Amino acid sequence: MSRLSGEGRRVTAEDDLGLFGPGSVTWRVHDEPILVVAGLRSLYLQALHPRAIAGVVQNSSYRSDPFGRLTRTSTYVATTVWGTTAEADAAAARIRRLHARLRATDPSTGTEFRVDEPDLLRWVHVAEVESFLDTATRAGLRLTPAEVDRYYAEQRRSAALVGLDPDSVPGSAADVDAYYRAVRPDLRMTREAADTALFLTAPPVPGQLSLPWRLGLGFGPPRLAYLGVAATAIGLLPAWARRMYGGLGLPTTDRCAAVAARGLRLALRAVPRNLVEGPIRAAARDRAERATAPVTPAAYAAAVVP
Repeated sequence: MSRLSGEGRRVTAEDDLGLFGPGSVTWRVHDEPILVVAGLRSLYLQALHPRAIAGVVQNSSYRSDPFGRLTRTSTYVATTVWGTTAEADAAAARIRRLHARLRATDPSTGTEFRVDEPDLLRWVHVAEVESFLDTATRAGLRLTPAEVDRYYAEQRRSAALVGLDPDSVPGSAADVDAYYRAVRPDLRMTREAADTALFLTAPPVPGQLSLPWRLGLGFGPPRLAYLGVAATAIGLLPAWARRMYGGLGLPTTDRCAAVAARGLRLALRAVPRNLVEGPIRAAARDRAERATAPVTPAAYAAAVVP
């Protein structure tokens, strides 16, 4: 049976708006198709942490199944942002169970460590959410400084899902800047980081495809388009991260990357929504529309009469 909210809206179990909802900055940021570039940027950034990338390389199937891993990661992020509270909790519980079983060896010391150590989870979280926000705003999404801070504060809920203490996670732009300054001495270019960056920039073409498709994806326009996206993701990295990869940390690089991101954002926003909007996002939009729809007399009667 449904009920009515204090504002007279219909509320059912299926109308749960999840961890954030339509009034959140998170929904505004993650409604941007340009975040496909942000995801790639975050992977380049995360690879600069030696223990974090060691945990990925030693436990992940990203080399043998890169597209499958990308799909699973994208689905998880979409579920935590757009799914119901129950869906987000269930997805996070699966991730916590998986991470709790995984171990890796530190390439420098040879010591074994858990991949769900708080320091590693915090690094992955901050690199990811900062990449989402930075890419979206530099591509043209307008947010006030207060909204930027609100996004980081909201994303503490996502951090809690993977087992972090929300109070230990940066909750504002100033906190993120301070965190990066504190963690930078631990970051460096390693063989694993270089190999991962090369893999991200020129991923292999799936071998099960027919020869024409393999040639097209390997040497044709799709490959060139992807290289452009990868170059934009690298250009959007913080200047200090680009320098670690051997690139230039010049202001002109920042400006060129921002121009490229703005052009790509305009192109993606011209694509029909049904082609870029996944089913999880579409379901969230439907729930939000139901939650804010006016209540008719018939609906009111159905809600209050057992």
